[in-house]
Amino acid sequence: MGWLGLIITVIIVGLIAGFIARAVVPGKQDMSIGMTILLGIVGSFIGGFLGFLLFGADPEGGFLQPSGIIGSIIGSIIALLIWVAVKRRGGTSTRRV
Repeated sequence: MGWLGLIITVIIVGLIAGFIARAVVPGKQDMSIGMTILLGIVGSFIGGFLGFLLFGADPEGGFLQPSGIIGSIIGSIIALLIWVAVKRRGGTSTRRV
């Protein structure tokens, strides 16, 4: 399978992690399926980074590394909370000229 298997696995894990993160974080997020997958993929790398910092796992992989499904979900929740906060902050200032 090689690269194709890796890509399919990343997409499936990204979809699952992004979907769970969107279910856990309160409020409505206007995101497509593609954005949900991207959220999960970003969350996976955030989870891998946090796992590296907390546990020092796999030092040869460096700081940016993918994580398991639990780390992906935690990272996705963190990424979604940041995204919602930035979107809310940017949307609150409605100036009329």
